[in-house]
Amino acid sequence: MTWLDMDTDNCSVQRTLDLVGEKWTLLILRDAFHRVRRFDDFHRHMGLSEAVLADRLRKLVAAGILRTEPYREPGARTRHEYRLTAKGRDLWPVMIALMQWGDTHTAGPEGPVVRVRHAACGAPVRAAVTCCAEHGALGPHEVAVSPGPGARPSR
Repeated sequence: MTWLDMDTDNCSVQRTLDLVGEKWTLLILRDAFHRVRRFDDFHRHMGLSEAVLADRLRKLVAAGILRTEPYREPGARTRHEYRLTAKGRDLWPVMIALMQWGDTHTAGPEGPVVRVRHAACGAPVRAAVTCCAEHGALGPHEVAVSPGPGARPSR
C-alpha cells in the first residue's frame, strides 16, 4: 500500500491539527512554554478577544494539554492558572521546530525575536529528526515510510 492508497481520516497529523492546528491555539501554547499562566496575561500579551481565548483554553484543558490550578489574589475571587500537562510539554519539540523554521524563513531583518539556548552550556537548541547518534540529523529522503497498524485503504 502506498501513501496515496491510504485513507487519511485517521492520520496522526490530521488528528493533532484538529487539537492544536489553529493559530491562536499555537500562540497560547507558545506563551505557555514561556511560563504565561493567567488568563489576563494571555489576553494582554496576545491581544485576542476574551471569548476566543476562553474557548481555546477550554479546548486545550478538555484535550488534556493544559490543566487548571486555582489561585487567589488577596481580596479577590478564586481564579485559575493554566499549566502545561505532560501531554502539553510533549509539544515542545514541535514549537521549537516551528520557531526554528520561522527564524530561518520568516524572521524580520533584525533577526529572531528570541533565542533558545541550553542553560548548562549556552549552545543553541535545535529540533532535528534523528535515529541514532551515528547518523545525526536525517532529511526526508533518508527515511523509509511504510503503513502502520492503523493504516486503512483509501475509500
